[in-house]
Amino acid sequence: MAENNNLELNKENKNLNFVEQIVADDLAAGKNGGRLNTRFPPEPNGYLHIGHAKAICMDFGVAEKFGGTCNLRFDDTNPVKEDVEYVDSIKEDIHWLGFDWGDREYYASDYFPKLYDLALRLIREGKAYVDQQTSEEIAAQKGTPTVPGTPSPYRDRPVEENLDLFQRMNAGEFEEGSYVLRAKIDMASSNMHFRDPIMYRIIKHPHHRTGTRWNVYPMYDFAHGQSDYFEGVTHSICTLEFVPHRPLYDYFVRELADESYCPRQIEFNRLNLTYTVMSKRKLLQLVKEGLVAGWDDPRMPTISGMRRRGFTPRSIRNFIDRIGYTKYEALNDISLLEHAVREDLNAIATRGMAVINPVKLLIENYPEGKTEMMEMENNPEDPAAGTHSMPFSREIFIERDDFMENPPKKFFRLAPDKEVRLKGAFIIKCTGVEKDADGNISLIRCEYDPDSRSGMPGSQRKVKGTLHWVSAAHAVDATVRLYDRLFAVENTSEYPDRDFREMLNPDSLKVVEGVKVEPFLAENAVKGVKFQFQRIGYFTPDYDSTPDHLIFNRTMALKDSWVKEQNK
Repeated sequence: MAENNNLELNKENKNLNFVEQIVADDLAAGKNGGRLNTRFPPEPNGYLHIGHAKAICMDFGVAEKFGGTCNLRFDDTNPVKEDVEYVDSIKEDIHWLGFDWGDREYYASDYFPKLYDLALRLIREGKAYVDQQTSEEIAAQKGTPTVPGTPSPYRDRPVEENLDLFQRMNAGEFEEGSYVLRAKIDMASSNMHFRDPIMYRIIKHPHHRTGTRWNVYPMYDFAHGQSDYFEGVTHSICTLEFVPHRPLYDYFVRELADESYCPRQIEFNRLNLTYTVMSKRKLLQLVKEGLVAGWDDPRMPTISGMRRRGFTPRSIRNFIDRIGYTKYEALNDISLLEHAVREDLNAIATRGMAVINPVKLLIENYPEGKTEMMEMENNPEDPAAGTHSMPFSREIFIERDDFMENPPKKFFRLAPDKEVRLKGAFIIKCTGVEKDADGNISLIRCEYDPDSRSGMPGSQRKVKGTLHWVSAAHAVDATVRLYDRLFAVENTSEYPDRDFREMLNPDSLKVVEGVKVEPFLAENAVKGVKFQFQRIGYFTPDYDSTPDHLIFNRTMALKDSWVKEQNK
């Protein structure tokens, strides 16, 4: 039996990514008593973006897969940049993606007393000292990867003097930037992070949780590993830029840990996307300068922006599963994300009809004042989705682009003396047009075939073109926001000398008024619902939409360029 169990385990392990394999091996070896505890540690200084979603799926996903737990810990060590708004948005995003941290919500600020006491201990042991050089002097003193650093003139301060200065730093006696606490490690180390890194700096700004209690705040490298230890985290999973930090992480953790338990840092590649930026600093700049309409602007790569645009949690998680986790940085094609979104929406979106650029069409042989109800499929991918009724009348709207007076040879839409089918309704034939004073078509005249109604006997007659439409008498006016990629440049990092704002796509948002939608869409336009506007794309009601002013965001056009590329 044991042999069979091992065979099953080996079979399952073949499908693990390298991080999961490390975790599986640690558990099999009985490390940390066979316990698994991961954590997701965001800084509450902005909204989460899709890169964070990859980390969320890893941190929470590994815990779920192996029966462990995952903590949510806010690394709130810089009160100048942090806000409760960011804390709330982060929690909402994680829940929306389908994960939960239970009662394991923590903050680095929870550990400020312990971290402060540890700093005092390191000072007493001669492992830390107070430096009063400027930041520029400290940076210059660190040397280069090939040139050893120069020791600070304050490196050998007496312990009692260091203790006194550090305590006075926290008492608020000194100005910001005048003193820092540095670890005394090795100024000649080949790892630049070991060259007496800063552990604490003075910040005189109220903290969103601790108020004005503290005037010194720990640096990330000092606080992170210790916070992991205090929480019992077994696997600290982070991105590749922290590989050089790992020895320092281990150095500080060893001041607390022993052989019975020690957190382990593991790194994987970040999620980078074409036609966007992932820098939180740059995203904040876009928000503050009004270049986007906030963190949840549907053009933003933030999780809240994608949610508002109509992305689904499953599409994001499917995308992340497909790109996988490796030890090598890569630039992922945004088309793959768009494909994942279309794929999910195609399965769940309710179909409806909307005309974006309407022109009126008159069916001359259809009885005046008559209205028929046509049965429309809600989703052909889901038979259980049912149908809804759509009114049909003598005057309808069709897309202006679906008609041409002098069409090319392979134009299968409406043209003079040509026939098309109105989706779910009748076959019509164009008999003439009317134009306004500027020569624009203002009315298309047609006749219909009464025996061609969809689904009825005699309706099997085939024509090449099928158009979507909306009854003019029953149409509801709406506004649509057509979103496109935020940047016009595929990889902004290839242009380091250009201001990233110059590379924004000027056509990333187009607002179209006077759109005509069928009543069914108007009646069901509630927050979160997903629609496919027939032949146009996927849409969702915007947060600003009201029954009196319908606003739909285009989640995605129907075209899937990624699939076409794969099939070449």
